[in-house]
Amino acid sequence: MTTHVHSRQTPNEEKEAAVAAISAQFANSTAAVITEYRGLSVKQLTTLRRALGRDTDYAIVKNTLTKRAAAEAGIPLDESLLTGPTAIAFIAGDPVEAAKGLRDFARANPPLIIKGGVLEGKALTADEVTKIADLESREVLLAKAAGVLKALPTRAAGLFQAPLSQMARLLAALEEKKPAGAAGSADAPADSATDTPSETAAEAEVPVAEAIEIAAGTEETPAEPAE
Repeated sequence: MTTHVHSRQTPNEEKEAAVAAISAQFANSTAAVITEYRGLSVKQLTTLRRALGRDTDYAIVKNTLTKRAAAEAGIPLDESLLTGPTAIAFIAGDPVEAAKGLRDFARANPPLIIKGGVLEGKALTADEVTKIADLESREVLLAKAAGVLKALPTRAAGLFQAPLSQMARLLAALEEKKPAGAAGSADAPADSATDTPSETAAEAEVPVAEAIEIAAGTEETPAEPAE
């Protein structure tokens, strides 16, 4: 008769595994938004997770372990954000859409507080998250840029590769540089796209866009993780 022995992790091993998992989440996400969920019910948290979709993982985390995980992943996370019951939205998809989802949920459910986050390796304040939520999605911006790109083919690659936080400003800049009469027209003079060949859209970098408001509701409150 064979006896099966089930090994169990020690408390220290469990902590190390949790740190590794959170660090991997940071590394595999384009953005992360730090929130406080005190006062939200289990039902409300479930609703929020569904609203954020498959590309965003909204996870309740322990502050002490998250500080270690962020450091290991090289994430510039302000430790002052990690106070109280903390949950992080790890965003693998479009940061604009996720930011809109968090902002809209917070408006309807005031206990959810957006405290800040990280986008493309840069720290964000709560105000910066709100301004990201106010941007148009990447798909909308690319659709609007179609006419401009016809008139400025040399700048097309730079615009398509630009980070989300730069696209709105880039589009406006390209509109200003577009030759007169070229708006929405494919008949613009061919040489008008090369007035300043040394300047590309990639050179028009702007700071990360700014932010997400506080807002939101209550009911049965989920247990807070121990520090």
